[in-house]
Amino acid sequence: MYEWSPEHRAIAAALRRFVDEEIRPRLDDLEHNGEPPYEVLRLLYRTFGIREMALESFERSLARKVDNVEIRERPADPSASLLSTIELCRVSPGLVTSLGVSVGLAAGTIAKLGTPIQMERWGRDLVTLDKVGAWALTEPDSGSDALGGMRTSARRVEGGYVLNGQKTWITNGPYADTIVLYAKLDDGSGLDVRQRPVLTFVLDAGMDGLEQRPPMRKMGQHASPTGDVFLSDVRASADRLLGESETPRGGGRASAKDNFVTERAGVAAMALGIIEECLRLSVDYAKSRTLWSRPIADFQLVQLKLAQMEVARVNVANLVFTHVERSLAGATPTLAEASAMKLYAAQAACQVADDAIQVFGGNGYVTDYRVEQLSRDARVLRIYAGTDEMQVVAIAKDLLAR
Repeated sequence: MYEWSPEHRAIAAALRRFVDEEIRPRLDDLEHNGEPPYEVLRLLYRTFGIREMALESFERSLARKVDNVEIRERPADPSASLLSTIELCRVSPGLVTSLGVSVGLAAGTIAKLGTPIQMERWGRDLVTLDKVGAWALTEPDSGSDALGGMRTSARRVEGGYVLNGQKTWITNGPYADTIVLYAKLDDGSGLDVRQRPVLTFVLDAGMDGLEQRPPMRKMGQHASPTGDVFLSDVRASADRLLGESETPRGGGRASAKDNFVTERAGVAAMALGIIEECLRLSVDYAKSRTLWSRPIADFQLVQLKLAQMEVARVNVANLVFTHVERSLAGATPTLAEASAMKLYAAQAACQVADDAIQVFGGNGYVTDYRVEQLSRDARVLRIYAGTDEMQVVAIAKDLLAR
């Protein structure tokens, strides 16, 4: 069975030191004072050489795309990325959300669908975090029906397109330099809007008619700025259409669905970080908090909660380890498998965080004790990248189609 190697544990220890020294002291600013997360993420990149590694990987990918060759490389080891996700989520899951959207979704979509020129124009600065990216799919009336219910339109004009519509719940939206945006083609054919082709554009902050609203006030993940994006007759030249084609290979709907798989598998690692931290804090508190002259760890109902937290930790860790093993073997989870991972891990993280608050009692309800923040941050795992209910639909459809 897969487990973390001594090298992995050393990486985790180094990440934990960074979190303790550089992020925990900034938590109040990130959580309560509206400080954007990007400078601390750039510090993470510089400290661990991630910027240079990302740049080297980008240059290799760009060279292959320029030469129009596909090379079957040895499957990449996702362990380092998952470890950073776990360690960051111990203290601030919002940091992972902002980082994942900018580097994973925005930059990843450009790398997959873009031409070499588009990769150089927008992709390089995103993978290095020199610029911030957003991935704009969700709309006010089409959250769980993101593709079918999409109303943002792209109308052909000479030299490009005119975009109109609204996107909401856009991670990094208020501060993004680069926005990867999905829109329905409006070609006047009379085709039902649900059936129209989905196009993918890259927009820059400051374009005429593009409005990025200030951050929303949210229940949790305050370290991840979220906002609305409005488009009013935004003129997008043809070179802003990813792949410079209305039918790029793997584009449109397929691109969005592939990203769903990536997002959902990644939520398990986020959940594991939250679970591990809540369990650690709860065990320490149960040993030190006394009631009737006894530590509350002596009471069986508290022990039951701690035991259930450990069961969740083991189960979610095994999901993460299985994902690593399969990735190393070159296997990609199906949408249903990724949905199952996400559904279980998100619910487990929320339950563990809630139980942690119960162990802490009244202290768990105030911001001085970290379980309050982790509980708020965990809750969105059951909503974004597809709600629990949509994960059930994806899993059931796959089972019934066999």
